[in-house]
Amino acid sequence: MNTDAMTAPFIHDFRSDNVAGAAPEVINALAAASVGSADPYGLDPLTAAVTRRLSAIFEAEVTVFPVATGTAANALALSALIPPFGAVYCHQDSHINVDECGAPEMATGGAKLVPLAGEGGKLTPATLTAAVAGAGIGVVHRVQPAALSLTQATEAGTVYRPEEVAALCDAAHAHGMAVHMDGARFANAVARLGCAPAEMTWKAGVDVLSLGGTKGGCFAAEAVVFFNPALAEDFGFRRKRAGHLVSKGRFLSAQLDAWLADGLWLRLARHANAMADRLSQGLAALPGAELAHPVEANEIFVRLPAAVADGLEAAGYRFYRWEGDLLRLVTAFDTPQAVVNSFLKIAKDLSEKA
Repeated sequence: MNTDAMTAPFIHDFRSDNVAGAAPEVINALAAASVGSADPYGLDPLTAAVTRRLSAIFEAEVTVFPVATGTAANALALSALIPPFGAVYCHQDSHINVDECGAPEMATGGAKLVPLAGEGGKLTPATLTAAVAGAGIGVVHRVQPAALSLTQATEAGTVYRPEEVAALCDAAHAHGMAVHMDGARFANAVARLGCAPAEMTWKAGVDVLSLGGTKGGCFAAEAVVFFNPALAEDFGFRRKRAGHLVSKGRFLSAQLDAWLADGLWLRLARHANAMADRLSQGLAALPGAELAHPVEANEIFVRLPAAVADGLEAAGYRFYRWEGDLLRLVTAFDTPQAVVNSFLKIAKDLSEKA
């Protein structure tokens, strides 16, 4: 018997919810969808079922386009909202500004992202209004305000309340701008607040949502959800031209259909959130530890003494070193509570020895 293997630390990856696998229900749905034939290019029954599910979830008739990646969802959604000479206002840390490799600019034909600062990953109506006031509306030398993009949950792991979304949408609409929501972790935000998805989106003024399933338990499945059908009139052509009209579209929709069925998407998100709560509360109790932002979804930004951070890495745990001594840890739909407990025990032991 290898006693070294028995005593070796359990290795777990907290770098991102992208490192997680897929939920069993999604795996089973893909296997079921592979039996027999189905019409291609999104004309299959499962894609129609996803539209019906999302219409019920959002309490309105929505227009839905499944795609395989969040980058495609965000970039193509924005392309439907703005002209090439338009400006998209977004948080400076937003995924579209930092991590999309210019995809929004490419998809929109050259529109400009205008990053804005905001505490805890959030924008405010005052910040947006001030930016628009100095934009040079009507000046031919300037890009023109065209859209606001919000991230829910934010890149800081915080969550916009419905009234915050509504205030931002009102400010954007007052200047003729459309509103896009990057919902890569939308499920985590809904699960945290316990509000109806409609209250956080179209009832608050959101025009289009990039709904992320990949981080929440799917293999690779996102949905561009239009609350205003007029904005979606040419989106099918945009998706095809960009190479994101999947021929065997039922396999995207099978994932989404299973993920959305019977509230699974929210149950999985609640688990991820609960593990983040447990992890953050345990870390915050350590001497010298400091949470950088409130933990409102499944992302934790924390500062730990160097000896503790280094010791956790040496023990086999993985997480991102964000800036300086700031660490990011992300829990997922399948993060075991036992792993969180073990991580916290080692962290406490290291802290006591430091």
